[in-house]
Amino acid sequence: MPALSDPRGFRRTAAGLCLVAAPVVYVAALVVDPAIRQGGDPVGIYGRYPEQVTVSAALLHWSWVLLIPGIIGMIHLIRRRGVVLGHLAGGLALLGVVNFSALMLGDFFYSRLERAMEPARGAALGDEALADPGAVFGFQIPGFAGLLGLFLLGLVLAYARRELWWAPFAMLLGIFGAPVYPIGTVVGGLLYLAGSGAIGLRMLRMSDAEWAGEEPAQPVSAVPASGNRAATR
Repeated sequence: MPALSDPRGFRRTAAGLCLVAAPVVYVAALVVDPAIRQGGDPVGIYGRYPEQVTVSAALLHWSWVLLIPGIIGMIHLIRRRGVVLGHLAGGLALLGVVNFSALMLGDFFYSRLERAMEPARGAALGDEALADPGAVFGFQIPGFAGLLGLFLLGLVLAYARRELWWAPFAMLLGIFGAPVYPIGTVVGGLLYLAGSGAIGLRMLRMSDAEWAGEEPAQPVSAVPASGNRAATR
């Protein structure tokens, strides 16, 4: 790990590691979540397993938080091509994951309400709270819009650097597929890790000069030059 005093190396490494860690933490949180793991009617489950809910909600929160440095790193790499779109998509992605992080507090309230009163009534109160217009328009809709922003940011990054076109598709499919336990959790988790991790590993492997934009990016599919013929792509 580069020293804190190394602006290029530390920021590049932090962004790359966060993109690798975020899907791992996300899948771990889903596995611990009792409602997702058990399936069926979720009413009363959070009240019966408060310890698991505590761990799951905290991990989900951090899975979104870890995306923030990664998203900033993705925006940083977009130069010369697609800069405006990258800024717009990146801003939308950042606002979205912050809202999703805040929504994880709802799991704690469901757990407490289902223990403090009859479980069905407690779950109904939780549903009513999350159906409030402020929660819907202030948190839920921006959260899902942020996932769209993350997908678009991945496409813009691929366009700008001519690589990893499949990564944003894998990330989005993985995020939505992983809550479908158990097959979706395995397949979706691997897709999310493959997409986000590929971008993160690309950051970790690049030089500080490439990170800073001082040398051209080398597309993953670039063909080495042979003989006296110079590569043109």
